[in-house]
Amino acid sequence: MPGMSGVPPGRAGRNWLRRRLATAERGREQLDRKLRVLFPEQRRLSLLLARHRAEWTSACAAADTWLLRAALLGGQDAIRGASTVRPIGVEVQWTTAMGLSYPEDARLTDPPEDTLPLIGNAAITPAAAAYRRALAAGVRTAAVEEAVRRVDAEIALTRRRLRALDIRWLPRLHEALSGLELSLEQTEQEDVMRLRRAAAALPLRRSSP
Repeated sequence: MPGMSGVPPGRAGRNWLRRRLATAERGREQLDRKLRVLFPEQRRLSLLLARHRAEWTSACAAADTWLLRAALLGGQDAIRGASTVRPIGVEVQWTTAMGLSYPEDARLTDPPEDTLPLIGNAAITPAAAAYRRALAAGVRTAAVEEAVRRVDAEIALTRRRLRALDIRWLPRLHEALSGLELSLEQTEQEDVMRLRRAAAALPLRRSSP
């Protein structure tokens, strides 16, 4: 068959092609269904990302305002004196859609700022709280950004696979199957004609001396 290799000859080849064509068509249906599920999720995540980015930007602006107030009230020494060096815990929540795993949300897991003693002027504690809110917003934004990246990549990969089936594999299988069925039909017709000629010649052979 043109463009196809490994096709068995005769009727075995027809069955072979029919099975692979059925498999390819089922695969196409699954890929199409996957896109129908992922497209709405892509739109939802994109809207969520825009909202989280806006919240993050607003939280960062508020934190910078409080930092400026703290610096004006006590100078850089007050800010350095209130600073603590400690790791920040982050917990990421995951979800799965059509076999694809991606972050659904993320949150801070370290103790909140009001459980930690802060020294300095009156703006230090509000500044620390504002920066914690900004950090939490940034963590959630990063999680949704990763989710959008993964969903976008999966949609692009699924589209490429679907396009390969539509443009290359399904047409080749259909063409090969049609060509083989035509060849088998011609062979069967030739066999019928040979049998008819043999049957027509049989009485003449019997009557000859």
